[in-house]
Amino acid sequence: MKTLTIIDTFGFLFRSYFALPPLKNREGFPTGLLTGFAKLIMQLHRDYPNDYLVFALDSKEENFRKSIDPFYKANRPEAPEDLKLQLEVAITWVEQMGFKNISIAGYEADDVIASINKCANALEVNVRIISHDKDLYQLIDGDTFLFDPKSKQEIREEQCIEKYGVTPSQFIDYQSIVGDSADNVPGIKGIGAKGATNLLKSYGSLDNIYQNLDSITPMRTQMLLKKTREDAYRSRQLVRLRDDLLDSFNLQDCKMPRVSPLLNIIESLQEYEIHSVLKKLPIKEKGGKREVSSHFHYQAILVENSTMLKNLMAQITPDSIVSFDTETTDLDVLCAKIVGFSFSFDGINAYYAPIAHNYLGAPEQISKELALTFITALFNAKMVIGHNIKYDLEILRTNFNFTPKSYHNIKDSMLLAWLYQSDMPCNLDDLMHRYFKHTMIAFKDIIKKGENFSQLPIESAFTYACEDAAACYQLFHKINALLLESLKEIANNVEFPFIQCLVNMELSGTKINIEYFKNLKTEMAEKLQALSCEIYTLANKRFNLNSPQQLSIVLFEELNLQSGKKTKSGLSTNSSVLNSIKDAHPIIPKVLEYRELFKLYSTYIEPLIELASQDATHKVYTSFMQTGTSTGRLSSKNPNLQNIPVKTQQGRRIREGFIAQDGHLLLSLDYSQIELRLLAHFSKDSAMIEAFYKEADIHLETAKKIFGETQAKEKRSVAKSINFGLIYGMGARKLSETLQISYQEAKTYIQNYFESFPTVKDFLKEQEEFILQNGYSLTLLGRMRKFNFQNIQDFQKAAFLREGINAIFQGSAADIIKLAMIQITQEKLESKLLLQVHDELIFEAPKHLAEIEAQKITQIMENITTLRVPLRCGVSLAKNWGELKG
Repeated sequence: MKTLTIIDTFGFLFRSYFALPPLKNREGFPTGLLTGFAKLIMQLHRDYPNDYLVFALDSKEENFRKSIDPFYKANRPEAPEDLKLQLEVAITWVEQMGFKNISIAGYEADDVIASINKCANALEVNVRIISHDKDLYQLIDGDTFLFDPKSKQEIREEQCIEKYGVTPSQFIDYQSIVGDSADNVPGIKGIGAKGATNLLKSYGSLDNIYQNLDSITPMRTQMLLKKTREDAYRSRQLVRLRDDLLDSFNLQDCKMPRVSPLLNIIESLQEYEIHSVLKKLPIKEKGGKREVSSHFHYQAILVENSTMLKNLMAQITPDSIVSFDTETTDLDVLCAKIVGFSFSFDGINAYYAPIAHNYLGAPEQISKELALTFITALFNAKMVIGHNIKYDLEILRTNFNFTPKSYHNIKDSMLLAWLYQSDMPCNLDDLMHRYFKHTMIAFKDIIKKGENFSQLPIESAFTYACEDAAACYQLFHKINALLLESLKEIANNVEFPFIQCLVNMELSGTKINIEYFKNLKTEMAEKLQALSCEIYTLANKRFNLNSPQQLSIVLFEELNLQSGKKTKSGLSTNSSVLNSIKDAHPIIPKVLEYRELFKLYSTYIEPLIELASQDATHKVYTSFMQTGTSTGRLSSKNPNLQNIPVKTQQGRRIREGFIAQDGHLLLSLDYSQIELRLLAHFSKDSAMIEAFYKEADIHLETAKKIFGETQAKEKRSVAKSINFGLIYGMGARKLSETLQISYQEAKTYIQNYFESFPTVKDFLKEQEEFILQNGYSLTLLGRMRKFNFQNIQDFQKAAFLREGINAIFQGSAADIIKLAMIQITQEKLESKLLLQVHDELIFEAPKHLAEIEAQKITQIMENITTLRVPLRCGVSLAKNWGELKG
């Protein structure tokens, strides 16, 4: 039977304070109580790793017992200052370690304990109470006992009778008679502990004593009872604990973590120099500091038959924490076949169940039917951990048509690692080396070239597969112990639930008009050919237009154009260089046009035709990467559908080839100027806020503020460049290049802007100071973008500050649209979400529901969070993507 430990937070620590030596750290801060508390947590984690733990705390509001007797606890002395200092730290530790510390307004910790105890017993859970308070003896029964952690003695009914001479069920009446001078509980003056015990042995209860009052001897006792009857019953009201204060209790919130909870407070333990605890934790010294130990080991176990898998399935409970990984024939989920899966219940013992290894002499394996039954049971566990588990979920959908009943229990070590350090690689090999100094078995070392996992002998496959399951289990818990609570909240409330959105989006796919693209291919090929001929004529020679080196020779040596920056392979011909000299020679605009066209031709038109031809419904399926950027924005690959140009004619023509299925329309919802709205929200600028509430043209309003009414329309584009430039950390030099004006003029524009919007300047300056001081910037939800400013040059420092400012806005916009997508997914609309292109969502909606569902989605997007300005969406319906008004 499971056991819940309840700690009487203040009561236990108060008594412990007087029992422990008065230790102090080098700065003179008292640490005796903290040392004892940390040792208690270490002991409980060591002795009861599979149990549950919760803390109960007195409320700060006036105790309800004061209404029964205003003198209740009136004589309590003030707590010593050393105790109060340590108590504050200890209570903070409870939260930092991830435990619940429950208090209920107007009630004491003992009442909270009694109420938790009642709920736990109803759930068929034993209760271990750690407290020195004798009031809690009244709770002892077959399922509940008190516990002395120092002697490790359980205090049950036998010990209660031995100490007080009464049973726990008589303890309330016992206290009603003897009273409690420390708490000002009067009891019956003149009758002590021995007299109370004798009375209860004879009559059983306080009520029975008074019902038989006339027969009680000696007469003195009878007279005392008669005289203080009111005190006795008032005392009973004071000592009886309330057990009806909780309607429900979530036991799973109290699960003891697998790794020591003390790892979450290492820095605090170091600060208070609690070395007796630190040296027993799995941490090591590095550079004078302690860090979490990097040891990794696991046991690989092959699931040899169905019976073994069924026995393992019996171990899965609603409280299980499991890791899960699939092995397949391909990285492309649409054509990949599952070969087997691995899992672990503890991060040490990892199992591999082979399903479809296919080679000469391959043994009989687990059937797909049993595999599905096991996987279904596995996903009912309390927590299912994967590394890039989105891939595994898509494999289960495409191979088994399996979708978890709920995504609330699905976790991902890759996403945790990315939240912790968003600018570092998040693949499992790199992370295991970074956090455990462990080198994973390389795929290329076990798979022959041209073969896939199904051709790998099972005896070689299972160790490799098991390593993945053990690694992501241990990695998840390692990083979770390092993560701030705010980032854990983002993981649990945003990033983990967001996986469901991506799985649905990626497997929906987007239909394209394949004939349209074939015609576009022919047209573009002809245009590219014509442009090539024009360029060769202007150059007086034929050369490889796609070779930067050959183009550099033609432009800068043969045509003697002004050269730009030099690279290893010669003078640069990148876009910025060519744009800066585009008026120098007619060849430059032609080269730029050729490049744009060739990029679209090779990046989109040819690949899209090939991909759509492989699909019976002519759909293409992009893959969205949750960890592809350091700001929180999604990125897209294979094919990248987020980077199709929207402002060029050729880019729009490619978008026109993306169409809705028969009977459907494409629906676009695009957040209007979300990053500028965030600038108004963060800076609290009254002019900006007013403009957004009036639904005014923010760029025109900005132009009015900077340049005055008469020049506003003419200068609107300048204002727009400044508005967006500030969000991207743009300075005067970049603005001068963008607007093709002098540096001094650009500098004047920015100065005028800041004079017009002083709160914006103050906000940006405050954020730069915050980033420099703390080494990170924060988004709306608290997502961090970290920077290391140690030993860097000024230009790197300036770049970091630009990135940090940009991350605030871009990251906050990403936060908002993710929250909206999660809510939309939970609504289960008929419209299918196909694509997310930064601030825009594109759906495929049934024609007859398109406008209705557009309104529902708009409501969600515009109300998903509350800013100082309203969120607004642009809505558009069309048969193809190019016709949507973005």
